[in-house]
Amino acid sequence: MAEDPQRNFRSAYYEKVGFRGVEEKKSLEILLKDNPLDVEKLSTFSQRFPLPSMYRIHVWKVLLGILPPHSDSHSLVGGYRREQYQDVLEALKVMRFVHMATPQTQVYLRMFQLESQVLPRRSDTSAPDEEDEDFLSIARAMEEIVEDPMDCYWLIKSFVNQFNNKFGDSIPHLPKSLEHYLSVEEPRLLNHLKNTGALAMLPYSLWFRRCFAGCLPESSLQRVWDKVISGSCKILVFVAMEILLSYKIVVMGTSRPEGVVSILSNMPQENTDAIVTKAIDLWHKYCGTPMHSV
Repeated sequence: MAEDPQRNFRSAYYEKVGFRGVEEKKSLEILLKDNPLDVEKLSTFSQRFPLPSMYRIHVWKVLLGILPPHSDSHSLVGGYRREQYQDVLEALKVMRFVHMATPQTQVYLRMFQLESQVLPRRSDTSAPDEEDEDFLSIARAMEEIVEDPMDCYWLIKSFVNQFNNKFGDSIPHLPKSLEHYLSVEEPRLLNHLKNTGALAMLPYSLWFRRCFAGCLPESSLQRVWDKVISGSCKILVFVAMEILLSYKIVVMGTSRPEGVVSILSNMPQENTDAIVTKAIDLWHKYCGTPMHSV
């Protein structure tokens, strides 16, 4: 099919005057008019482009299976989701696991535990373990993105379940993947990390188990989660690598592994959008077709 010169001119003009996402937004709006929705096409779109903020939550719900592909069922299914949320919340109140002063993210954790049939006895409730802390970090980040508590819980629950079920076996291998790509992009930095002992101590849990929740501000984080929710955990490797590349000078000047970890775990929040943009470019460069980048 011949290219449309008018469309190409329009795209170039939009980009020149700062409206780069106009064409993509129109394409997404066309996809969202389909009934049933084509989940694969929505996934492909989310892999290739950042989702417009006005449609992000809706697309996430569809990709995570919270809403079905048939748009005419969304209202009915949304009602069922709200009823289920209220029932689980009420059960926890009756069992006195939560009360008015319980932090909302702790409420989400108890709801998740109850639905997963791993709710501890009230007498056994102790400090959250590492898996619980991963959940709470993701919950705190999602709470900053989503206003409605019911939507927030369903998105946290579905995100965590999809991530663990789909990528659970891949997560332990991501540090090695990071090492491989770093050896290609910046071998001197990799050697420094190895020689100082910092490579083994990098904040892999923060980066890979928590998908950068608590590390990146929500404005940058949601662009990374677009890719994770639509089918790629490999994007996490490239965000980690771009963080290392961005702080290369500081890291190279630090010989203590604890110092390196401290720098990377508490990095400034102002340049994270640029880091994520470069990471996505690297991800496309190495992984090619987005749908093959899992």
